[in-house]
Amino acid sequence: MSQRIVPILILACLFAVAPSAAQEQPQPKKKLNVLLVMSDDLGWSIGTYGNEIAHTPNLDRLAARGVRFDRAYNQYPLCGPSRASFMTGMRPNNIGVLDNATRVRDKHRDVVTLSQLFMNNGYYAARTGKIYHQGIPGGVGGPGLDDPQSWHHTHNPPGAEFSTPGEEHDPQPEFGQSFRRVLGDGEGVEQADYQAADEAIRILREKRDQPFFLAVGFIRPHVPVIAPRKYFDLYDMSRIQLPEVPANDLDDIPSPAIYRPKNWGMSEEDCRESVRAYYASTSFMDAQLGRVLDELDQLGLTDSTLIVFASDHGYMLGEHFAWQKMMLFEPVSRTPLIVAGPGVARGTPARGLVELIDIYPTVVEMAGLKAPANVDGESIVRLLKDPSQRGKPAAFTQLDRGRREGRTIRTERWRYIEWNRGAAEELYDHDSDPDEHTNLAADPAHAHTLSQLREQLHAVLPPPATANTE
Repeated sequence: MSQRIVPILILACLFAVAPSAAQEQPQPKKKLNVLLVMSDDLGWSIGTYGNEIAHTPNLDRLAARGVRFDRAYNQYPLCGPSRASFMTGMRPNNIGVLDNATRVRDKHRDVVTLSQLFMNNGYYAARTGKIYHQGIPGGVGGPGLDDPQSWHHTHNPPGAEFSTPGEEHDPQPEFGQSFRRVLGDGEGVEQADYQAADEAIRILREKRDQPFFLAVGFIRPHVPVIAPRKYFDLYDMSRIQLPEVPANDLDDIPSPAIYRPKNWGMSEEDCRESVRAYYASTSFMDAQLGRVLDELDQLGLTDSTLIVFASDHGYMLGEHFAWQKMMLFEPVSRTPLIVAGPGVARGTPARGLVELIDIYPTVVEMAGLKAPANVDGESIVRLLKDPSQRGKPAAFTQLDRGRREGRTIRTERWRYIEWNRGAAEELYDHDSDPDEHTNLAADPAHAHTLSQLREQLHAVLPPPATANTE
């Protein structure tokens, strides 16, 4: 064989094996999808959180395949500030949203929201339903305080807040829509949450082959509590019980701590009916979540999607004879949070303290991205992988009700609340008093603990420049 032929044969061999070698190269890792689901005003009325009455099979199955956080705390017990904080990873006083009228960019024009960060990294970002603040019932069907820069696509399901066909009751019409309940006819297809789930399913089908960040915002169980009658029928009134509250429970609680009069003036029967309606509305929301989760399964997307379910804050259902939100007790400050997906432990609860602002850096890290430097939250990926690890040393929540400004710190054992820059204080020992019935702030035996917690609180949430005196 001539010397000229040998190089030609070598080149031919190289070209012959090149396609095979190329086929053996590892394929680029598929990006992690994100499904963020938010409920509105949902407390712990969930089966997986130990509520033996609540019928929430879809939240329960989500928790069974992921991590349920038992001590997750919101940063502000009101829709607008909590959602702005959650979506930016910043504390309310830092993002500057302290009411339901301020938009997320009013004080920080160039903030990069959670979904926007994913958009900047090649994801398709879409919203259906309520993610940023939206007034309910009057604002349903509109964008509310939505942030257009956060999405490629948005959908505002109109719902039927004022025109739902069915049986209607309102024990306290003087408080607006606060306790109106509607036992609806049919399946609820006219409701905003049903339509939000419909749109989520459509988006999943359309975008199944590209990385997505899909946010689904359900408005229930926010009042008015509306659900098809069949969800009310899940609950036997004989099983609906109100919390056990000592008759003198309010004696050692400072006046700024309670929002509205005792039980809002409702009779015991109306209180129990309101609890039942809240449960029914929660079950309806849970059913819509189930429809979205089923679609993920059917499309084969479950194993490539990180699912985050959270409420914007907790809720009171008669604890301390109080109802709804805008307070700083444990049932309002503590928030449901469930995370499931690839790389997440299955069916194991996490007892460590976390905050909703931690979701931003956590989701970003799970997707292999980097959070902005101005994010106040801390990644809790380690807890997703090993829920037995310790959480944060403390969680912080703040609130401003006009001339009643409050801030609270929650540690493993203690809750300390400061009103109007120390004009009134509360201290509860959760080891012996998990329902927060005994305020220890005036007990000299706990003066050192009080001082330590006050110092920790002020380090994260500095008191306002001037103190209110009411």
